[in-house]
Amino acid sequence: MAEQKRGKLKIYMGYAAGVGKTFKMLEEAHRLRAAGMDVVIGYFESHGRQETIDKAEGLELIPRQKIEYRGASFEEMDTAAILARHPAVCVVDEFPHTNVPGSPRTKRWEDVEKVLESGTDVLTTMNIQHLESLNDQVWEISGVRVRETIPDWVVQQADEVVMVDLTPRALLHRLQRGVVYKIEKAESALKNFFRESTLVALRELALRQAAHEVKQRITQDETRALPPVSARPHKPRRIVVLVTADPRTAMLIRRARRVSDFLGAECFAVAVQPTGDVSGLPQEARESVERHLNFARNLHIETRILQGDDVASTLVDFGRRNRITQIFITRPRRRTILPGLSGDPAQRIVNMAKEMQVVIVSEREPGT
Repeated sequence: MAEQKRGKLKIYMGYAAGVGKTFKMLEEAHRLRAAGMDVVIGYFESHGRQETIDKAEGLELIPRQKIEYRGASFEEMDTAAILARHPAVCVVDEFPHTNVPGSPRTKRWEDVEKVLESGTDVLTTMNIQHLESLNDQVWEISGVRVRETIPDWVVQQADEVVMVDLTPRALLHRLQRGVVYKIEKAESALKNFFRESTLVALRELALRQAAHEVKQRITQDETRALPPVSARPHKPRRIVVLVTADPRTAMLIRRARRVSDFLGAECFAVAVQPTGDVSGLPQEARESVERHLNFARNLHIETRILQGDDVASTLVDFGRRNRITQIFITRPRRRTILPGLSGDPAQRIVNMAKEMQVVIVSEREPGT
């Protein structure tokens, strides 16, 4: 039996609600349907926008699945029904959505993966602030910590990413007219996330991301077109992140992942423990380190726990043995519950790793 060909993923990306992502996606769905393609809507969220509701008319809609949770009924995309229907193209709104507990999968992007594996093409939508590696930058810009995120590798494997753009001034005008949200909600949004300075910064972030996507895809195409040259000198870039129980480690991992993507570098996340595992740590610290290591794995970063009594020397030794070019660390706070972190290990790492670039990442407050 022939192996099932994976469907293609097309993402419509914007920098804020109301720029027109869903509308553009539905326009494409109608165009494909008019060309004779079998198109269905797997999930669609209108947010009460009449022009978007009108745009969905004439497209087959797969009924949502009802899930009971804590005495209430919720509706989610019915992935099983989509797989049974097996259309050529499926429209799925709000790619970063977290499913209600009790759903077969935690995230909607995981549902989309199942649909793609079945051979169905998927059109979907998301905003730039939901990209995992940008989580800290979005928080610094807006003061809002986005909880629903998508790992960068999921977006990178998309066959096409379309940036849907609208000037901040035009978006604010739409908001004030009640096109994006109802007037009451719009007034609240204008005082919070939809400040013009925030929208300008988010749009710039989205445009930079779009430029990076284009550059990366052109580079990949050019690389595939080149004949193999075994003698070509190549010094691979490799990044290592020091994982500790410090809450700032999540920020560190995001930053390193983003830098490694831009540089095309390999990325490692390592913890250092005297026993070579986390069993010797107090429960709270052990859970934090395990959570950070799992977070790194979800971002497709290779993780290791190194055995050593001294964090600085163990980390630098790992760097030399693995030809690491950059080390990402945070400067520890005054007190730490991790063994081997006496004094200022950040300064010791800098002093010892002369042949590597040491990046000490500090957390910024929103608006700074």
